[in-house]
Amino acid sequence: MLKKTLVIQGGGFRTSFTAGVLDAFQSHNHNPFDSYVAVSGGAIALSYYLGGQYKKCYEAMCLLAEDKNFMSWNRMISSKGIMNVDYFSHVANKEVLFNLEEAMKSVHEKELAFVLTNKLTGDPHYYHPSKKTWLDGVIASCTLPFVTKGKHSLHGEEFFDGGWSDPLPVEWAVKNGATDIVVIRTTPQNLKMNQSWPDYFGSFIHRSNRDLRACFENNHKKFNASIDFMNNPPEGLNLTQIAPTMPLQTGTYSNSIKLISVDYRYGLDCGLNYLHSLNS
Repeated sequence: MLKKTLVIQGGGFRTSFTAGVLDAFQSHNHNPFDSYVAVSGGAIALSYYLGGQYKKCYEAMCLLAEDKNFMSWNRMISSKGIMNVDYFSHVANKEVLFNLEEAMKSVHEKELAFVLTNKLTGDPHYYHPSKKTWLDGVIASCTLPFVTKGKHSLHGEEFFDGGWSDPLPVEWAVKNGATDIVVIRTTPQNLKMNQSWPDYFGSFIHRSNRDLRACFENNHKKFNASIDFMNNPPEGLNLTQIAPTMPLQTGTYSNSIKLISVDYRYGLDCGLNYLHSLNS
């Protein structure tokens, strides 16, 4: 029996592209998936998609971009960080309401995982949220080192952004039985990464913890290995990537309503083109 899995890359405000793709899916009632796995900002987009909430992730991105309660450079040296990731809970509960009840129905008898990184070991943790812990799981997956508070407690353990341990969890999906995978990307399909300044900084800060240091040192290598895997999938695996052809206008931190809107519309177009390709 085929197992169709949706894999969603993270990317901070680049998630506006993902929101566009998923809104294209929603506009055509397209949800053939048996399982879902999302990383960081992708977990936000996936949540609104599973909640059946057209354009709500886009609205949340625009709100977060302008709300100083979420993002303020004046908090650079505070414990909350430049981006107050906990504020998303307020947004989901008060501003751009997340339909948790509908999302729970959408994943009934299906599989859902948010990728987190264990702050002690640097290992990926594929978290299966309950109704009570859904938003906690999203926040843990989005907790960027150095830019947000840097860690989020869940069930007595500390986690941070899953993009550092498994940024493109396609191989994990295959190990869990996926035979047909759709990957929504926020970076161009063949663009590989060099070690970034957060990776250098993280490996220095955590130099006394061998495992955590290795997590930051090897992050770009894991990302590039995942690209190689997707470009040369094993026999029997059907894999499709929905990806921008050029770097998006937004970034992990850089944003504006205008740039978010451009990337959202681009994602919408890419999603509609994908659906058209299925029909033709």
